[in-house]
Amino acid sequence: MLGVQCPAGHQGCRRDLWQIRAAVARVGEAIGAPSDWLNDAAKGYFAGEVPQQDVLNLPNLRVWAPTAEYMLAMKCISARFDTFDRDDVVFLIKHLQLRSTAAALAIIVRFYPHHLVPPKTQFLLEELFDPSSAN
Repeated sequence: MLGVQCPAGHQGCRRDLWQIRAAVARVGEAIGAPSDWLNDAAKGYFAGEVPQQDVLNLPNLRVWAPTAEYMLAMKCISARFDTFDRDDVVFLIKHLQLRSTAAALAIIVRFYPHHLVPPKTQFLLEELFDPSSAN
């Protein structure tokens, strides 16, 4: 997931965003990716201020991505069975070198109040950290 911000008062921002989407489509075609390979559906899972890291910062365009911790929290909260969320969570757990369900949950509750963490999130993490618990 990437975020794009145009400077305040930049009149061409809408045009720029359409050009970015067109470029994303061309890249997707070139690499044989599905048409939805890069989308903004994740914005429905944003909670509060998103911690960001710059990917590209130009005078008229800033491209950012959420931190790995925030991405883990979002992916665990959504935990959609019909997507690559599980694979993404596995990747992020390895990237962050997490060793337990408790360590992953500690990251999640930094961004989402505990009462908003659905049971499926804990079940997914328990299954990933202790596959025998899924039986």
